[in-house]
Amino acid sequence: MPSSSPLSVQPPPQNDQHHLQTVLDSARPFLRGDLESIDEKLPSLVAVLRSVGAGECWHKHGSFLDHLVDTYRILKLWKAQDSVCLCGLFHSAYSNSYVNLAIFDPSTGRDVVAKLVGEAAERLIHLFCVVPRQSLIHDDLLFHYSETELLEHLKFSEISVRNAKERGVFDGEEGWRKKLNCVLPSDGVVVKHIKNGEDVKVSRRLVAVFLMMTMADFSDQIFGFQDALFENYNGRLEFKGNNVAGGLWPGDGKPGLWMNSISRMGALYSLIVREEEIFVEERKRACGDHDHDHDHDQRDDEDLELVIPPVFENCTKILDAGDQIVARDLYWEAVCDVSKRGLERTEELLLRCVEKNPFVGEPHVVLGQVYLGKMMFEEAEREAEKGLRLILEWGSPWDKRMSWEGWVAWARVLVMKAKEKSWPQTAWGILNLGLVK
Repeated sequence: MPSSSPLSVQPPPQNDQHHLQTVLDSARPFLRGDLESIDEKLPSLVAVLRSVGAGECWHKHGSFLDHLVDTYRILKLWKAQDSVCLCGLFHSAYSNSYVNLAIFDPSTGRDVVAKLVGEAAERLIHLFCVVPRQSLIHDDLLFHYSETELLEHLKFSEISVRNAKERGVFDGEEGWRKKLNCVLPSDGVVVKHIKNGEDVKVSRRLVAVFLMMTMADFSDQIFGFQDALFENYNGRLEFKGNNVAGGLWPGDGKPGLWMNSISRMGALYSLIVREEEIFVEERKRACGDHDHDHDHDQRDDEDLELVIPPVFENCTKILDAGDQIVARDLYWEAVCDVSKRGLERTEELLLRCVEKNPFVGEPHVVLGQVYLGKMMFEEAEREAEKGLRLILEWGSPWDKRMSWEGWVAWARVLVMKAKEKSWPQTAWGILNLGLVK
């Protein structure tokens, strides 16, 4: 067993153009439906899911099959390891604490699924389906931290990791570490199986993986419909409401108010990763290169990689709940009332929107089109590229009235036209757009 555990390593700084090309290259197989180049088994796995009816099952933003494939795509673009991505592809296939979607019988179908995805991925899938995820992620973890506390702990934890790696300083009494070990001990937690009530041991790394998977899961499926259903008017996604009569699907299509919640999940995930980095460094210094000396000290699931999603500036920022609401409403006013407001007012609304919420791409893309209409080509290129990069990094759309693929294609059209310094001046010219290079 290696002397250090798989952990995320932050990529070196890249210029914007190079980074944009890199994320586009990663996304292109998904855009072209070239699933075999992503994983040679992927086409057959999707076919199996389709054959057992996943495409017939309703899911919040379409079909269950669409959601499973989308979740896989997000995790793959976030560089998660294969077993985690495959867990995303089958993540509710036995049903779970959120949804009734048992397309495989957990009492008879586990061997079938294991033969499809491998035992490591099937174990993750099964655990994901039997743990009480709402209480584990929200009640037992997320709701124990205020936003101020999370931000302070992110700052202190960065210093702690640097001190550990550069100076060999390991202070387990630091406030942020004591708090984290209080809510999520280093040896994991025990939860109750949602169906039979038996104890289920969940390692810390597995909790972290499920936290990241929940970020991907929520980003793909939550839009305004759920806000109405749970009366999420403060934007904190606390699931306190119960507006069954008013939560009419699909609602008005507004972007959902989920970003504050998963930005907090991302911050908490970063704290777990940093604590694990310190643990690995401390053990490495104590044991040197002699792996056998610390075999007895191995913890569960150390082969699970903890990669940092690229969203919210690599999970180091939290979007204020109020800013999230203001930004969403500014965007909605801009895109829905442009004929009444005019381009100048629309530009103003979108600029205020991206100031309040700089973490989503669609407002930048729309702003890019506004600038193209005003023949402001440099500004259009800047905004369209920024929007394209963000949408590619998310792997899912924020404005779910259009697909992720549609937003990527449109943003690329805008970038191309901005570089060409041309934009149609007729309605037929707009309809003629489509080719991207």
